[in-house]
Amino acid sequence: MKENLKGGGFLIAETSPDEIFILEEFNEEAKMMLEATKEFNEKEIKPNIFEFEKKNYKLTEDIMRKIGEMGLLGITVPEKYGGLGMGLNISMLICGEISSYSGSIATAYGAHTGIGTLPIIFYGNEEVKNKFLPKICSGEWMSCYNLTEPNAGSDANSGKTIAVLSDNGENYEITGQKIWISNAGFAEVFIVFGRIENDKNITGFVLEKSKANGITLGEEENKLGLRSSSTRQVFYEKTSIPKSQMLGSREEGFKIALNALNAGRIKLGAATGTAAIKVINECIKYAIERKQFGKSISDFGAIQEKLAIMATSIFTTISGLYRTGYNIEQNTGKLEKEGLDTCEAKKNGIIEYSIECSIIKVHGSEVIKEVSDEAIQIFGGMGFSAESIVEPAYRDARISRIYEGTNEINRMLIVGMFIKKALKKEIDLFTHAKKAGKELTNIFSFLKKEKVLGILGKENIYIKNIKKLILILLGKSTQVLKKELENEQEIMLNLADMIIDLYMAESSLLRSEKLILKHGKESCEIQTLMSKNYLYKTINTCSQAGFEIIQALPLSAIEKKLFLKTLNRFTKKPTYNIKEIRRKIALDLIQNKKYRFHI
Repeated sequence: MKENLKGGGFLIAETSPDEIFILEEFNEEAKMMLEATKEFNEKEIKPNIFEFEKKNYKLTEDIMRKIGEMGLLGITVPEKYGGLGMGLNISMLICGEISSYSGSIATAYGAHTGIGTLPIIFYGNEEVKNKFLPKICSGEWMSCYNLTEPNAGSDANSGKTIAVLSDNGENYEITGQKIWISNAGFAEVFIVFGRIENDKNITGFVLEKSKANGITLGEEENKLGLRSSSTRQVFYEKTSIPKSQMLGSREEGFKIALNALNAGRIKLGAATGTAAIKVINECIKYAIERKQFGKSISDFGAIQEKLAIMATSIFTTISGLYRTGYNIEQNTGKLEKEGLDTCEAKKNGIIEYSIECSIIKVHGSEVIKEVSDEAIQIFGGMGFSAESIVEPAYRDARISRIYEGTNEINRMLIVGMFIKKALKKEIDLFTHAKKAGKELTNIFSFLKKEKVLGILGKENIYIKNIKKLILILLGKSTQVLKKELENEQEIMLNLADMIIDLYMAESSLLRSEKLILKHGKESCEIQTLMSKNYLYKTINTCSQAGFEIIQALPLSAIEKKLFLKTLNRFTKKPTYNIKEIRRKIALDLIQNKKYRFHI
């Protein structure tokens, strides 16, 4: 595998536009599936946006059954188990659309098709796969995932639920309490984790609720958002599960949980990214119609700036989403060619890109936060009303920064996984960090000018410099703090912010470059401007985060001065007229009366 196509490889190597996949490249089959999903949305989901606010759990269940009838609950499940056997990117395209209008449906769909299905695909034996997957794909059986406990949230492996082998040695009896279980109210399939004896790690199991004993559900939770998403506590009292329905091997539960979350994280990026498109379109429509001081508020620079930043963030998150999805698909295909079983290849294919999955999760969830919050601001007092279409979107958006691992946990995972890959020599991080660090003491490197190559050559030089800066600071932090780095969470969060913005800025620029190569520079002006706008933001992020890292590290005064000089060099801003860039982006949105960069 090429260095830049390994998980995390983007930090140490260059990527060319022909090595990525962009939204605009989906084929006719994908577009037809998307159109059918859009029609379903317009008929079944959008008209019920306010009905979902009334805690109509039955409506959510009914819609999920209909989605199953359409064949959209098993898009990536192999055909021999009742699925469509398609790739990750097309599944994210459909997931994004289904999830875009209602957080309740987004959660039900994501919980069922992600963490409610993947542990069985990845770790179920053939008997389990044949028994559960066809009915999960058809929607006959809904699925839920029972991991979180009152005292085991982010620290999932500390759960107190126990699994005891029965006297006859044929079943395990589960006893314990699970909380925040999505789909619990109407699920038939329960994936549950418990600890056997004094094992260090938990073990996973799957059961049929209708054939199980000792299961009691709590009342539906009252939540800030996701009002019609069934969320209950589940109590187990010596619930018997056949030994054959253990997922994977004993003590593999924590591994199962982590690997299922990788897919959940990237798919959350699809859900939040497409939801943000729906929200910005409502904002554009309202801004054009709303009159103040004798003209539409869309004519005001303050509103245009908001719209431009929102559109830029959306364009960027979608760019990174399908870039990552394509890399995962490539890796999965490579593993299959090497002889791995399809299910095993899917599991290992995504594990390689755990870093990128966390990046997409964090970025997508913060984009929907930003977009839904600014939507309330654009709508003003009307946005604060429960009768506004953007009000439920604002509340539903809040959970996305918490589930699939909090954004803080994911940020620390990003840095931790980079270091782990480097120590295992999976990516040659420290050699590249050492090479970049030589520029600190080489006075001639400060005088050297990079050659401007390519369509967006100047912008690519900024990307190269940011990579060097991250490598220098990551290398120095690791060298100075060693194992103590994991306790310096503020530094890890700063490093993660730099890495996230770098990956997303590069993804956006690569998408724009690829579009220019296909359609010409003139027809891709707005996409290019959005890429420049996000690059500008990235440089600001890296300047601030880099400064905080340098000041926090135990360095001598001379070292700090040298590092700050390097920071200033590598985060020197481009001479963009950022106001005019944002106005052009906003005017395109207003003139087209929508965000037009989605298929």
